[in-house]
Amino acid sequence: MKKQDNTRALWLRLGAAAGGTALVLAAAAPAGADPANNTSAKLRQAVTSAGVMDHLENFQSIANANAGTRASGTPGYAASRDYVVDRLEAAGYAPTVQEFDFPFYRELSPAVMNRVLPSPKTYVAGTDFASMTYSGAGDVTAPVTPVQLTLPPTAPAGGTVSGCDAAAFAGFPAGNIALIQRGTCSFGVKAQLAQAAGASAVVVMNEGQAGRTGPVAGTLGAPVVTIPVVGASYAVGVELSAPGTTLHVKTDTESEIRKTWNVFAETAKGNDDNVVMAGAHLDSVVAGPGINDNGSGSGALLEVAEQFAKTSPKNTTRFAWWGAEELGLLGSNHYIADLVANDKPALEDIALYLNFDMVGSPNYVRFVYDGDNSRFPVGPGAAKGPEGSGAIEDVFHDYFASVNLPSEETAFSGRSDYGPFIAQGIPAGGLFTGAEGVKTAEQAAVFGGTAGVAYDRCYHQACDTIANVNVKAVDENSDAMAHALVTYAMSTADVNGGKGRPVAPPGQHTDGTPVGAGTTSGGGLHDDHDHGGDHS
Repeated sequence: MKKQDNTRALWLRLGAAAGGTALVLAAAAPAGADPANNTSAKLRQAVTSAGVMDHLENFQSIANANAGTRASGTPGYAASRDYVVDRLEAAGYAPTVQEFDFPFYRELSPAVMNRVLPSPKTYVAGTDFASMTYSGAGDVTAPVTPVQLTLPPTAPAGGTVSGCDAAAFAGFPAGNIALIQRGTCSFGVKAQLAQAAGASAVVVMNEGQAGRTGPVAGTLGAPVVTIPVVGASYAVGVELSAPGTTLHVKTDTESEIRKTWNVFAETAKGNDDNVVMAGAHLDSVVAGPGINDNGSGSGALLEVAEQFAKTSPKNTTRFAWWGAEELGLLGSNHYIADLVANDKPALEDIALYLNFDMVGSPNYVRFVYDGDNSRFPVGPGAAKGPEGSGAIEDVFHDYFASVNLPSEETAFSGRSDYGPFIAQGIPAGGLFTGAEGVKTAEQAAVFGGTAGVAYDRCYHQACDTIANVNVKAVDENSDAMAHALVTYAMSTADVNGGKGRPVAPPGQHTDGTPVGAGTTSGGGLHDDHDHGGDHS
């Protein structure tokens, strides 16, 4: 196959066709690259933390110029895309972008819900109720009409069926607010049926059984309605079900289909039938600039790619910066789905995938994905690593051991962009320094930092700025990234028996340090984040 032709649909060279206004920052050619960075030692010498931090400063400047965010669907993401492409071109690559549509959503101001009748009562967002992701916008005051509620909480077999078919809304008073109970069908189906019946807003209350009493914090899955939709606790739902209740609901949201992009670059040299891929998501959440999540992974990958331009790989090496990861791994899913539909041979050519999602957490641990499931057996919260993934894990552990740095496993939780790859049986691995999970005393003793504190206290918040990045973590992890990339660029024999030559004599395998993890996923990557989210 021809290089850069592995996703025939929707590939564009960056320019007027791709849209967006470029914010060109520090796009000079990279310094320090050896004419032949063909070994781990040479590439690691060329890759510097200063180079990574330069990219992170530029991502921060982009966010500062674009309302404090680099989320997909915003000008800040388009500027981040342009910056990455400018740097890749300056390094000698011919980058491509892959455009795709995705469901964009953000709250512009906090939702409001208060009872007007029979007696006024104000409900507290996050405690009593929560906006549904992809809720429409509106300001509604209207009577509440319950729809097939099961009170008290004795759900029928299979769950409550409230609002799951058009018949449930027979005789619904147009203009009223529909009070629907969670269960059986998706929130999106319930909301669409309610809107079709003339509801001016929807409140989805919880079912009331153990574990389903608090406020429903879910997603409609896509921008399928234009009316306000919120989730409420069971207790609030019972209150609202009282005859004669009038409710005020206000949501201020943007919910629509927008365009975003993946960015790719690959080496001119190498075996096209044995492609080594490495990726990081480029987008932030709407709430902040995302300089650790995931400017750190994106910036480190960009620094490695710039210095990697001076290698002569035996295997084609492809770099990817994913869009819309924060709304459900949408960029990597789109890429894999496009290959499955249009170019299966190109999919089969991918020897392995390396993922780098957060490598600069302020209270970090050196987490390596548990490719052989030795620490996290297959089950809830831990997917099976495809054959060969254990060897990738070994490469990272062995590297850290070789420079006297301990490392620890984290699970393939399905919460980052390796997910679509391992679902296709592609061996995968990578690095992670921790998110909202809390560092244990055992981890603090081994890795330093502060026990009882989150690995990243600013995870998914406005304070995820350049000040939230640990430069030491960036330095250690970018070197490990460089080592793994050049190792597999020269030979994937330990993963798939692939062609090439060993980059260095194989070392003695050393497992990571098995100390207590802050969460069952080993670091808490996106454990509280809506990657696709709760739909029903």
